[in-house]
Amino acid sequence: MRKHWDNPMEHAMPEQTRVPASVQIGNVTVAPATVLAPMAGVTDTVFRRFIRNASVFSAVPEHASVEEQVTNQASGCGLIMTEFTSADGLSRMRESKRKRYLTFYEDEHPIAAQIFGSNPETLAEAARIVEETGFDIVDLNLGCPSKRVVSCNGGSGLLRDLPLIGEIFRQVRASVSIPFTVKFRLGWNDNHIVCVPLARLAEDSGLNAVALHARTREQGYTGQARWEHIAEVKDAVGIPVIGNGDVRTPEDACALIARTGCDAVMIGRAAPANPWIFRQIAQYTATGRYDVPTDQDCYRMIRTYFRMLLEGADPWAPEGASRAPAPDAAGKMKQFASWFTHGVPGGTALRKSIYEARSGAAILDAVDRFFSRGLAVRAELEPAPETLATL
Repeated sequence: MRKHWDNPMEHAMPEQTRVPASVQIGNVTVAPATVLAPMAGVTDTVFRRFIRNASVFSAVPEHASVEEQVTNQASGCGLIMTEFTSADGLSRMRESKRKRYLTFYEDEHPIAAQIFGSNPETLAEAARIVEETGFDIVDLNLGCPSKRVVSCNGGSGLLRDLPLIGEIFRQVRASVSIPFTVKFRLGWNDNHIVCVPLARLAEDSGLNAVALHARTREQGYTGQARWEHIAEVKDAVGIPVIGNGDVRTPEDACALIARTGCDAVMIGRAAPANPWIFRQIAQYTATGRYDVPTDQDCYRMIRTYFRMLLEGADPWAPEGASRAPAPDAAGKMKQFASWFTHGVPGGTALRKSIYEARSGAAILDAVDRFFSRGLAVRAELEPAPETLATL
């Protein structure tokens, strides 16, 4: 997944347009109406809770636990979603192994599990497993453009076969009582746009909401998201429509609502680049302004997440929870470095030192050295600004 946007548009906040306070998906209330998109290799339980607790980064003591849980309203993120999980894998693997893919904490509710595959019976079985595990919503992936997934007729590969999608919808809907949703793209390519008939098929099949990433499979993550198709889907169905694509700022989120009338906003790539994005949207909706993270906020955010990976020391984990380090913690730290250092002055040098480090401890040392030098220089030049934690 690309970490940058092609010629991103700048949006002013439309007058009298706000991201809705909530959206109802079946019996699940999503408040506020913002959703963390499912992202392979990104939205594991550590990152999801990291987003949910983003508003307290600056308030977390270095080695202390936080007893007060942060609600979705406080964090600004109404619904979080898992990485997509293979239905074939879930149906075959032992129950003990499933926990690796379907682990979540109680304070992650409401939470949706996303599954992918192409066999209706297998997907129905996977959906039952999702429900039995305790998730609030099961979501079907019809959007992943990966060649590996598409070659198995999963993800956006299914967009070429609406009758098969209809059978999948029917069997999964019959297998679970929790809300059932689908995330999809415009179509396979510009000559095969199917978003409106697919959304109508979803509604007719009893699904509770649809999420549209306004690009084709052929586009991948390039070019501009075509929000006008989100508006077409909204006009075509009565169930909630979640808009996705090119939402990088609170202004973008409000502009998407204004232009399409969609019921909620889903955010993907902007979340790891700016973990405060959901809280900023909530601020902007309420007041017309939002806080920008300081260098100190960025430092604490990066170090908190890296320490969670390296030490398994999730400061928000319930008492007695497992503290095992994340698999390949150092590799994960390097993966996220390019996102987390986006917009940080001198970030290129920081990324270089992180990529060259040979261990997780060395990565933390590189982060500490970089920010200690930068913060010391800034302290001499200007008074300390307010941080995000002092609202």
